[in-house]
Amino acid sequence: MVGRPRLVIVGAGIVGCALADELTGRGWTDVTVVDQGPLFVTGGSSSHAPGLVFQTNPSKTMTEFASYTVRKYTELGCFRQVGGLEVATTPERWADLGRKQGWAESWGVEGALVDADRCAELWPLLDPGKVLGGFHVPTDGLAAAVSCGERQAARAIERGARFLAHHTVLGVEQSGGRVTGVAVEVRGEDVEYRVVPADVVVCAAGFWGPTVGAMAGLTVPLLPLAHQYAKTGPLPGQGEAAAPDGWPILRHQDRDLYFRTHGDRIGIGSYAHRPMPVAQHEIGPKGTVMPSVQAFTEEDFAPSWRDAVELLPALKQTHHEDGINGVFSFTPDGFPLIGEAPQLDGFWVAEAVWVTHSAGVARALAELLVDGRSGFDLHECDLNRFEKAQLSPAFIEERGMQNFVEVYDVIHPLQPMESPRPMRTSPFYQRQRELGGYFLEAAGWERPQWFEANVPLLEDLVRRRRTDLGDLPEEARAMAVEPFLGAAQRDAWASRHWSPVAAAESHATREGVALYDMTPLKRIEVAGPGAAAFLQHLTTNNVDKKPGSVTYTLLLDAGGGVRSDLTVARLAEDRFQVGANGNLDLDWLTRHAPGGVQVRDLTPGTCCLGVWGPRARELVQPLTDMDLSHEGFRYFTCKSGYVAQVPVLAMRVSYVGELGWELYTTADMGLKLWDTLWATGLPVAGGRAAFNSLRLEKGYRLWGVDMTPEHNPYEAGLGFAVRRDKDFLGSDALSADITRKLVPLLSTEVVMGKEPVRHAGRTVGYVTSAAYGHTIQRPIAYAWLPIELSAPGTHVDISYFGRRVPAEVAAEPLFDPGMEKIKR
Repeated sequence: MVGRPRLVIVGAGIVGCALADELTGRGWTDVTVVDQGPLFVTGGSSSHAPGLVFQTNPSKTMTEFASYTVRKYTELGCFRQVGGLEVATTPERWADLGRKQGWAESWGVEGALVDADRCAELWPLLDPGKVLGGFHVPTDGLAAAVSCGERQAARAIERGARFLAHHTVLGVEQSGGRVTGVAVEVRGEDVEYRVVPADVVVCAAGFWGPTVGAMAGLTVPLLPLAHQYAKTGPLPGQGEAAAPDGWPILRHQDRDLYFRTHGDRIGIGSYAHRPMPVAQHEIGPKGTVMPSVQAFTEEDFAPSWRDAVELLPALKQTHHEDGINGVFSFTPDGFPLIGEAPQLDGFWVAEAVWVTHSAGVARALAELLVDGRSGFDLHECDLNRFEKAQLSPAFIEERGMQNFVEVYDVIHPLQPMESPRPMRTSPFYQRQRELGGYFLEAAGWERPQWFEANVPLLEDLVRRRRTDLGDLPEEARAMAVEPFLGAAQRDAWASRHWSPVAAAESHATREGVALYDMTPLKRIEVAGPGAAAFLQHLTTNNVDKKPGSVTYTLLLDAGGGVRSDLTVARLAEDRFQVGANGNLDLDWLTRHAPGGVQVRDLTPGTCCLGVWGPRARELVQPLTDMDLSHEGFRYFTCKSGYVAQVPVLAMRVSYVGELGWELYTTADMGLKLWDTLWATGLPVAGGRAAFNSLRLEKGYRLWGVDMTPEHNPYEAGLGFAVRRDKDFLGSDALSADITRKLVPLLSTEVVMGKEPVRHAGRTVGYVTSAAYGHTIQRPIAYAWLPIELSAPGTHVDISYFGRRVPAEVAAEPLFDPGMEKIKR
């Protein structure tokens, strides 16, 4: 398609220029880029960005964005591959650099841990006595942001794109729910107002994104924050005078500092100061030479200068100057914003994108626009990932500021944000607090990990275990109890946000019955004439069954990648309840729904308890009018009825591999449901730590962790949910011929996820989910491996903080392979 559709990009910073280049390179040549500033020093973040590109990130996608950016800008000649060096001055940071080296290995980035002397060789100003070592990535470096933007713009212009300076967007034109153009004010000798017609508009306006988004009726959840950067005076014989290509970019994250060379001067960036949010109306007005630069606040920088001198003693010879408070964009979770507005077709955003990831994000969005899908997994970056509760100005500001404070912190993968909490709570929250719940947070929901009230269960479990060991000496019995709980297989890192109480809750579920709060999982109603045909087209399995049926199925994208997994319950001929993974599923279903089919989020007004364990029937049957016998209530079916006075939808499904039901009711009846079940004295409360252990023993996948749109169902071990005798979205792209596979590993130590997996001295894959299996009494780690290494019995190594952890591929499921327990 050449010359169509008409596309307008708002913003000629590095992201807008990169997107114009990527789109015109794919044949979309009717591209107009408008900017309120001059070209190409437009006055946004790109105009003052120091241009550091550190590739390694805990997110595979963010690492891939950065790696593509490095490759592209190197080819364009606007990138200096001086390398990157991160130093550790504390044992905690040194350990974290070992974890970071593992991420680099998992995601295919060359990097190595180096000692203090090597750090000083790479950065001669550095005092080696101050550091324990560092992490060196030779391919990191410096992108000249303005030059990179201009060179990409030049290529786009050669292909037909137009770049228009001094065009301020005043409004987003629309008709019938679709964008039709942008209204602009053109400043020259005279002021002119006109509309630039467009079929697609992309907002790449940087920290002006919320203003432009509001014109389209869209909340763009980013917060502009000022960040300090200054240069030293000249240091004769240092910097590029000593190293023509410059020394590596340097991060001293223990003091929230980074450094780069500017000839014989050193640039210093600091995140150590207080957060400095900048409201949209406080950003420099039109005509300002550099709206993204605010006045330097010396008092905020003074502590950072002292820390810089401590690490780099040669700085005592000079002073800092040319300081700025430069404005950058932060989001509530630290990821960019990529995607199409939910209520205005054709209005897209590429926002909160730093130079580091600019070319990668542009390529991803160009692929979405031209091909309908991207080769990158974008679920962490999708504009529509946030719940409505996460889009308030107060939430965006508070979480954005906290992300600024934590940008260089050592963050545990389970570490929750501290505030604002609690935000979203289930009707069971009051009882969970009374039971001493230890809560983490996800999508704003408070989710209990374990319950202190179950400590007596743990003590009883230990007593029983010691009794079972008979006449063994005391020391031997004590040693045997530790692995039974899973504590001995955990280091201090894996023990954070975990308790051995999870072992008691796991065993209580396997032996009795437990209540699990499943309220945070998204529930969506799909109803109306054509609802069955719609879901049949959008999902992989056969959902067009009789009312009362429940089906596990998948959502695929056009390339056959797994967008999500769903549980679809048919409640009536034209009404379904869909158990989904989050807001992205709601957005996907809503976008694809034909006229007459309604898609509605049920989650805020409902709640759910998982009632699971071999005594689940014993618990619920005396309280209900429903026949819960195996013959009367088959596996993967649902019924409506009552539990005492509480109306429920009961669904016979289990994500822990035990007999049981999910019981749904309205939020106002949730507390009554809990109290009714609890009053019997049979159940215990189970937390997410036990839940995760139980699901991995059973081999149940977690979307977004174990599989993403990068993977097809056959690779992910979900081929059973694919019906090839029907047409569905993505079916044409599916192939059962696979080169990799998701497999369970049994190891000697509990790991956390994202660690590299090695075989015969080479990296062959990476870990997804991990936990201790309390029933099988072994650490479990699911991992992606080449198909030739996926056979049970294959020996591999997991690299955990640089340590070798032996592991073996196992047959799955690890627990109850015959499904006797779940279908009794």
